[in-house]
Amino acid sequence: MKKLVLLAVLALALPIAAFADGGIDYSNSGGTLAGSNSGLTLSGSALIAVNGLNGGGLVTGSNLGTVSFTTGALTSGSLQTGGMLAAGGTFTIAGNGSNGIPNGTLFTGTFSEPVTWVMVPKSNGTHEYTLTGALSGTTGTGFSAEGVTVQLTISTGKGFFNGSTRISSGDTNVVVPEPGSLTLLGTGLVGIAGAIRRKLKA
Repeated sequence: MKKLVLLAVLALALPIAAFADGGIDYSNSGGTLAGSNSGLTLSGSALIAVNGLNGGGLVTGSNLGTVSFTTGALTSGSLQTGGMLAAGGTFTIAGNGSNGIPNGTLFTGTFSEPVTWVMVPKSNGTHEYTLTGALSGTTGTGFSAEGVTVQLTISTGKGFFNGSTRISSGDTNVVVPEPGSLTLLGTGLVGIAGAIRRKLKA
């Protein structure tokens, strides 16, 4: 019985400590980014690469699923020259069952901090925009997750954002779950196992 308790505690501690370092990287391409001062919405963007899901390696494909989001309203600046959008909204990554990627929600959450919207002027007089935001949510398997997304638009030409543009590429990195908390929990469980072992020997 004593050995069984010790093994059970260790069995819980080791996977948690190992899982704490896991991060998943999702890449997307295409889709329409549209909106107004009330907020921006991405639709129709294809998930084209996933790295680190369930401890696996890189999986690529032209359509592994979708990435979509809505932001909060513009709080400063402008959509033409760059500004900040409020935290909130939604952010969803879904798989479609292709190439070993699960069918269903892979991550769902919200923008946990204000979102930056930056105009990038190019030397030839054209413009691109970059949207960057921190995320907080849940994986498809129910774990709490934190992350960050960066979405780059295609060139809008010599004009500015006029309510709709296409996404050139996007990258979202999700840490599942919070590494610091889980590492401490795993270390604590290993310590408890040691204390139980010493007590049982006494």
